[in-house]
Amino acid sequence: MFTVLYKLRWFFYEHWKRYAVALGLLLLLNFVEVIPPDLIGRVIDQLNDGSITASSLLHTLLLYGGVIIVGYVAGYLWMVRLFGGSNLLQLTLRSRLMRHFLRMTPTFYETNRTGDLMARATNDLNAVSQTAGFGILTLIDSTTFSATILITMGVLISWKLTLLSLAPLPLIALAMTKYGRVVHERFTLAQDAFGDMNDRVLETIAGVRVVRAYVQESAQERQFAAVTQDVYQKNADVARIDAQFEPTIKILVGVSYLIGLGYGAYMVFQSQLTLGQLTSFNVYLGMLIWPMLAIGQLINIMQRGNASLDRVTETLSREPDVADPPQVERLVSPVTITFHDYSFRYPLSAVDNLQDVSITIHKGQTLGIVGRTGAGKSTLLRQLLREYPVGHGGSLSIDGVPIERLAVEQVTSWLGYVPQDPQLFSRSIADNIRFGVPEASDEKVAATLIITSLHEDTQQFPEGLATMVGEKGVSLSGGQKQRVALARALLCDPEILMLDDALSAVDARTEAYIVGEIRQLRQARTTLIATHRVATIAHADWILVLEEGRIVEQGTHVDLLAQQGWYYEQYVRQRLEDNTDGAGVTTSREKRVWA
Repeated sequence: MFTVLYKLRWFFYEHWKRYAVALGLLLLLNFVEVIPPDLIGRVIDQLNDGSITASSLLHTLLLYGGVIIVGYVAGYLWMVRLFGGSNLLQLTLRSRLMRHFLRMTPTFYETNRTGDLMARATNDLNAVSQTAGFGILTLIDSTTFSATILITMGVLISWKLTLLSLAPLPLIALAMTKYGRVVHERFTLAQDAFGDMNDRVLETIAGVRVVRAYVQESAQERQFAAVTQDVYQKNADVARIDAQFEPTIKILVGVSYLIGLGYGAYMVFQSQLTLGQLTSFNVYLGMLIWPMLAIGQLINIMQRGNASLDRVTETLSREPDVADPPQVERLVSPVTITFHDYSFRYPLSAVDNLQDVSITIHKGQTLGIVGRTGAGKSTLLRQLLREYPVGHGGSLSIDGVPIERLAVEQVTSWLGYVPQDPQLFSRSIADNIRFGVPEASDEKVAATLIITSLHEDTQQFPEGLATMVGEKGVSLSGGQKQRVALARALLCDPEILMLDDALSAVDARTEAYIVGEIRQLRQARTTLIATHRVATIAHADWILVLEEGRIVEQGTHVDLLAQQGWYYEQYVRQRLEDNTDGAGVTTSREKRVWA
């Protein structure tokens, strides 16, 4: 039951002063709280034998008042220290989880559902926090406080009466052990069900447009009702066990009351106890109700905390697929990128996604990558992002140093990556563009807007660059989202810019303009462009044509046209489709791209 406290020993050791003060005040409060019943019993005995005086009564009242003040101050201080520690634990674990999430690679997110991860970062952490706060309180009250009361009852009143009254206690321990085991099992299932529900809510909200487009609202409601019913049922199972804790303890405590009152009255008649002592004994017995209830609460909290901590620890124990090597090599800047007979396979793939790729890219060059859908264009670019371990065949090196010997952070600091489906944040357009360079000046942002042909678009927004884009950029069109993401990357002025079909949602004219601007801007920088449109990479220094992860054609634009292969076929077809405007006239921007 107390394994959760052992698992959290690192936190208690780190903040031992906080908990030492809290526990010390709690122990002090235990002794302070057993004083009032004894004072009450003494006053009753004085009243009974007529020995009470105004002076003795005033002395008792003043002592009682002092006990109340000390109890208030000690209670306030221990609560601040103890529950402040539980909040600090929650803050620490939540920060660890976030750092962990930011370090993890796509493989982790492919095998873990977002809703379940959110449940672990919210509900599970709340349960763990309860263990470090209310759990410690119930532990002290169910052990030291109850022990203090029992010792006081046995020493100051009657050890015989105390022992008889405690006869039901072994039954309480037995029942709590049984209940605690069931709580752990059922609470784990309930938390898993909550994660499933979280995941379903996220999917439904993210795909609400698709749901409406296919008129699946009713079907989604029925499916969600089934999920919530499962969550309800599993939490109801936990609640049914929780509901048995308190009544069981109350029944057994009631038996203790019967024994105490019955045998205590007999002892008064036998002159073995005074009426005041019996009164004090019953007050102490009443004070034992909470510690006895605390035993049930303690087992409940500890089992919940243990189940939740196991789930959180399981997540934190997952190591990223890609990590820095023990001995890191450093480079000032990337000059050459070399793939040599490089082969790669995704962790969940049954076949190689890249096969025997060989290419050398020099600083200042533009590499174009084209091919059918699924040919491996994005996969090739992602090798530089270090999202997955390096391939199982060949090598990938930068300036002759294998990429796995370089620090991940250094490699990614050279990159500017714009995917086809960009991720925007629920912030303003300006904040999204400045995401990588928060301190960028307005002049640089404005220049980037012109390069990405966003200047006119932003002028039409109600608040210009301060316009909020909504979750994942929901208020922007597909082309606008892509251009905001491109502006974000260009503002960083990366050593290596990677465009992964980044202008697929932009019309041909706008794309031609943007490509021309990037060509002028990045003459001394490396640019990698993966695309379906031949026009986008016609100006590239070298072009690869991929098919099923292999390079089937490569060369300059002129070389590939002369080969009259797949590239030539796409050139002819796309030129017929995109090279003329609505009136059949070739535009000047397009002439510049096709040249």
